[in-house]
Amino acid sequence: MSERRTLRWIRISIGVLMLGLVVSGVTAFPLRLELEFASSVLHDSPVSVWLPDAVGWVDRVADALSDVDARYSFIAYGTDWLAFAHLVIAVVFIGPLIDPVRNIWVIQFGVIACVGVVPLALIAGSIRGIPLGWQLIDISFGVVGAVPAVVAWRLTRRLERMRAQTAAV
Repeated sequence: MSERRTLRWIRISIGVLMLGLVVSGVTAFPLRLELEFASSVLHDSPVSVWLPDAVGWVDRVADALSDVDARYSFIAYGTDWLAFAHLVIAVVFIGPLIDPVRNIWVIQFGVIACVGVVPLALIAGSIRGIPLGWQLIDISFGVVGAVPAVVAWRLTRRLERMRAQTAAV
């Protein structure tokens, strides 16, 4: 694979990771509306018969968000900061998008953060009474995010070796 093609694939991988972070961030702002919509869609589909416990959980979370929003809307400020953090982390990946070799540490940080999702979901999820199935869904975000991050990391190491060989010649 040529240096140019390797760089293109690194940028595609980082772009996919950034897109996932932006989507995760933006969708964390309107949680109450999203959960109400999800509940409505689930009740109008066969999923309510196939997975009644999952639909019950979505209903419970939607009801809790509505209740909290009606009585203590400031609590949603916490998820606003969660959303903001996703957007800021996406911005940090602009560095490796421009120069992945120089900013490989950002890519490594991304892999570490994705791996960190697993123990956080299992520990905090258990403490907070989140059903195991939902914890596994949360874990999948770390696993899915790790794929483009690991690809970018490996390709960046390859690009670094290519550049070292070119400089040696």
